[in-house]
Amino acid sequence: MLGLVVLGPLAVACGTSSAASGRLDPAADAVQPPVATGPVQSAPSPDMRVTSPAADPTSTVPLGKPGSWRVTTYYTAVESLHGGAMTKVKGCTSVHCSNGHTPLGSYPADFLRIIRTEGSGRITGGPQAGRFLNWSHSTGYWLDDSTRDPAGRPLKAWESAAADKDVLARGQTFVITDCGGGVPAKVCARFRRAHWKVTDLFRPGYGGQRHADVYLGEETGPGFARYSTTLNGASLGTVR
Repeated sequence: MLGLVVLGPLAVACGTSSAASGRLDPAADAVQPPVATGPVQSAPSPDMRVTSPAADPTSTVPLGKPGSWRVTTYYTAVESLHGGAMTKVKGCTSVHCSNGHTPLGSYPADFLRIIRTEGSGRITGGPQAGRFLNWSHSTGYWLDDSTRDPAGRPLKAWESAAADKDVLARGQTFVITDCGGGVPAKVCARFRRAHWKVTDLFRPGYGGQRHADVYLGEETGPGFARYSTTLNGASLGTVR
């Protein structure tokens, strides 16, 4: 949620605006655990994914007042990019469980810290390599074959988004037509090329007016930090 949040064994991660960290409690109507869909890898992220050209502002219908949006981001951490003392983790070995106490392995402290903010991380070493270690305030840690939205569907990089249902309805698509101030042109261009779809809803009162939370996929290295940001004073629209 701001990242991905979970109301039950769902991975909902929220980056700078993360609900997965327990700061928010999105997905008000997601009360049932998702159905596992088998091994699924997160889609490629940032510059590594082929994208369509940015939407032409003249072909979009503004959503709300231009410059009135705050867009936060969340992503999936990658174990190999983080260090720190190896720390043992206990939790659930599957999605159909909560607050488990089964040993799940040991992971770098920095990797675990980010997972508790963003909601999910891809394991790159040890017997669980290739799987995901997910976390939510209500569920604790659990192992999964993907990051998921509240319905149990794998999150899609540069596509999955969350919003307040009073502002954007579930299933609604939108584009970012302007990033507001303080965002490098190259970074903004990447956000403007994406077509987002609302697959998660904040619990009323938690998301805030004119607030969207978008999923960036897996981090790719030091340069990824420029994408994990907040767009203040952004403008959104729907394509005609």
